[in-house]
Amino acid sequence: MKNSHQLKGGDLFAYTVFLAIATHRSFRGAATELNITASAVSHSLKTFEQRLGVRLFNRTTRSVSLTEAGERLAAKLRPAVSAIEEAIQEVDDLRETPSGTLRINASEGAIRLILRPILARFLRTYPQIHLDIVSDGRLSNIVADGFDAGIRLAEAVPQDMIAIPLTGNIHFAAVASPEYLTVRGRPTTPQDLHNHDCIRFRFESGAIYNWEFERHGNVETINVTGPLTLSDQPLMVDAAIDGIGIAFVPDHLATDALRDGRLERVLEDWCPPFPGLCLYYPGHRHIPLALRLLITTIKDRQSLGRRS
Repeated sequence: MKNSHQLKGGDLFAYTVFLAIATHRSFRGAATELNITASAVSHSLKTFEQRLGVRLFNRTTRSVSLTEAGERLAAKLRPAVSAIEEAIQEVDDLRETPSGTLRINASEGAIRLILRPILARFLRTYPQIHLDIVSDGRLSNIVADGFDAGIRLAEAVPQDMIAIPLTGNIHFAAVASPEYLTVRGRPTTPQDLHNHDCIRFRFESGAIYNWEFERHGNVETINVTGPLTLSDQPLMVDAAIDGIGIAFVPDHLATDALRDGRLERVLEDWCPPFPGLCLYYPGHRHIPLALRLLITTIKDRQSLGRRS
């Protein structure tokens, strides 16, 4: 006779814990996503495996991997648990007062440009919504890392995501202080940068950004050198103002310094626009009410800005 496993009250929690471990291949990662302790994760899995009578993970001090039984169970459970969570979310959306936690992953620049101007208004309007915003220079997998949405340049959004444009094209600017240009001269082609001090940008992954230029279909990618490397673009603007060298940054970060003369543009006809910022989220999921409200708030502010 086959074993009978009737659905019990704690099973949905056990399934959720199991899938979180399967996604992160880590007890600590699952605990972080679910906002519980690592010991609670371990206890839930142990109880679940004992009830099923089968091992779901191979565990060592260095790694966590699914067994064959675990792989099969995860493949069956993922769509079922997602459907249950979406059903609960849809019912929750019917409440008069929007509530819950909304997790957003975005670059620091996107947070400053898109989210910071609307945060106070949004949180005052919806006091029972908690925003959990993570500044991340990497291209995170928002599904695997437990985020509801991300904000990135359009060209970096995965193809299986739904993307909502938030800005027009973003222009980059090569900028330097008047004092630096007086001493070192002005580059007239991207290749001239090899003879200049450049302020480099390092991604969170550790990779150094190669500056990208384009004019009349001619593309130039320059691996610049210089005395300073930073992982923060506003600091790059400050360093350029201080005369350390030439910086290559989104031009909205340098607007004030360009306006008051602390910085000047160089290679302006070589600086191409990039596709603008998008908010993106998984297409197969129900969109949480809190996320819909955040999108509406962002759009409303942008519309007001265009009219003013």
